[in-house]
Amino acid sequence: MRNLTHYKKNALKTILWLGFLVGTLDGLAALLLNYNAGPAPIFKFIASGVFGEEAFKGGIEMVVAGLVFHYLIAYLFSTAFYLLYPFSFSVLKNKYIVANVYGGLTWLVMNMIVVPLSKIGPHSFNALAAIIAVLTLIICVGLPVALIADKKLQAGR
Repeated sequence: MRNLTHYKKNALKTILWLGFLVGTLDGLAALLLNYNAGPAPIFKFIASGVFGEEAFKGGIEMVVAGLVFHYLIAYLFSTAFYLLYPFSFSVLKNKYIVANVYGGLTWLVMNMIVVPLSKIGPHSFNALAAIIAVLTLIICVGLPVALIADKKLQAGR
């Protein structure tokens, strides 16, 4: 019980910088994986989830909107995974397995629920792109959350 009390004590502070870290890592990965497109189309694509095709016609305001949505999503996943970590670890018993599960869940939720329900809508499946995306999310979302959450959880023991 002490470790959960300690774990939750500074949860807000941890989640605030963890969301920023995860959002930055994932954003940098998107920029690197799509280096030939440049940043504007990437963040306009994210904004198109809310604004539809109008996002691609917009200027810097749509890039900023995409960036805001990107970090909002990163904060939501970071918060959920951080709060679920003690339970996940108790079931899976290994922080690296938890990290892989989190990365995979992030991809599933985004590609099977969020994107299809957004103004982007359903899209065709590309196995190679999906593998790259899942690995990216494991590295940029799953690992940072699991490693930091595990360190916080172990500090309370």
